[in-house]
Amino acid sequence: MTTATPRYDPREFKALTFHDATTRFRDGADTPRAYLERCIDTIAAREPLVKAFVVLNEAGARAAADASTARWRAGRPLSAIDGMPVAVKDLLETRDMPTELGCEAYRGNFPKRDNAAVWALRQAGAVVFGKTVTAELGGTHPGPTTNPWDPARTPGGSSSGSAAAIASRMVPAALGTQVGGSVIRPAAYCGNVALKPTMGGINRGERQTTSMSTTGVHAGSVEDMWQVAIEITRRAGGDPGRPGLFGPPAPPAAAKPERLIVLETEGWAGLDAPNKFAFETLLESLQRSGVTLLLRGDHPWIEALEQGVANGRAICNAITGWENRWYQRNLVDQHPEGVSARLKATLARAEMMSVEDYRAALLRRATAQQCHVAVAPLADAVIGLSCAGPAPLWPGDVPGQPLAPRPTGDFVFNAPSSMLFAPAITLPLMSVGGLPVGVQMMGQQHEDARMTAIARWMLGAVTPVVAR
Repeated sequence: MTTATPRYDPREFKALTFHDATTRFRDGADTPRAYLERCIDTIAAREPLVKAFVVLNEAGARAAADASTARWRAGRPLSAIDGMPVAVKDLLETRDMPTELGCEAYRGNFPKRDNAAVWALRQAGAVVFGKTVTAELGGTHPGPTTNPWDPARTPGGSSSGSAAAIASRMVPAALGTQVGGSVIRPAAYCGNVALKPTMGGINRGERQTTSMSTTGVHAGSVEDMWQVAIEITRRAGGDPGRPGLFGPPAPPAAAKPERLIVLETEGWAGLDAPNKFAFETLLESLQRSGVTLLLRGDHPWIEALEQGVANGRAICNAITGWENRWYQRNLVDQHPEGVSARLKATLARAEMMSVEDYRAALLRRATAQQCHVAVAPLADAVIGLSCAGPAPLWPGDVPGQPLAPRPTGDFVFNAPSSMLFAPAITLPLMSVGGLPVGVQMMGQQHEDARMTAIARWMLGAVTPVVAR
């Protein structure tokens, strides 16, 4: 029964955090092994309904936590995340757990090697604990995960399990990936913080197929989010040919922005009254705090940016569809019964494209990026919604009926940061109808640390909005 699920209130909910536990590791009041056991207990209680995980490696996690406990006792932790249980989206390879990509065609796939980010986590002493559910191949066909705040609703996609695991207090951090909106949107639906870094900021390892794919971090706090991201980058760097994430070795101090651009995007026209009211109430709170807000009518360069991203959803779909079509065609030919009808429909649309269609989408993306660079002198960051309201209901596909076009939700508010290659952080600052709605900060490329600093200020200074 969905009535048994508590209503979400961002003023009261306390996510699981790790950074504030390490002082107890040092003095012996707590240990990484005891911390892990509490996570395992929470998973045992909530996993039957939430279904966040594909597989858990409890034995391996316990061994890693014991090794971390010994290091903390000796005063020699490998990093600030030594002993942190971290879940990994099941698109990323792990040497000790299968990688099945949410796809029947990959059932039993076990490459027995680590993705670059997973390798870096182990080097930093983190406890790589389990694989979280992903939508099929990181696309739009849902897995079994439910929203922790209402099991009748989607947790978002494609990083479904990672977002749900954080919201359920199962782990303090988890890895996700985003091409269109797969980190920011599920985090927003579940009430988490999450970083979708500058394109190429975190080494995505084997996942080099598409030009917008990024590895990101879900977490219960901005501090843990940043620490996981920077520890990975300090060891594995960024994508090939990219400099990787820049920033300090510890979370940047909170910094109040002087000016923010409010970006409507193409999603604004379809936003309903309660969600629009909640967001406008939050903006009014920012103004009372002394932050100047700039709207699309306040400067022609802001209007140019709005126009540049006005068709962002279609641009992202076109680029990603073209870039994925060869490997997906091979997969469908080899395993026709191992992929969903939804993926086959996506592939069919991509195969109708020409190279000129792809080039046109690339040009529109490049033009939008130039418009984004142009607004840099006008404000410290861009603020906007992370999602088009609370997570939608998802009863499943109905046999004989057309497939639902967006069963994991609409990424309309996420397309801009993806196509702009820009860092974005979603913050749990709104609740509408008892469900989470995220607000995101977006910066210029390589301003990940600056966005983290602004995010810390926002969470400390701005009262979350609760709209009924």
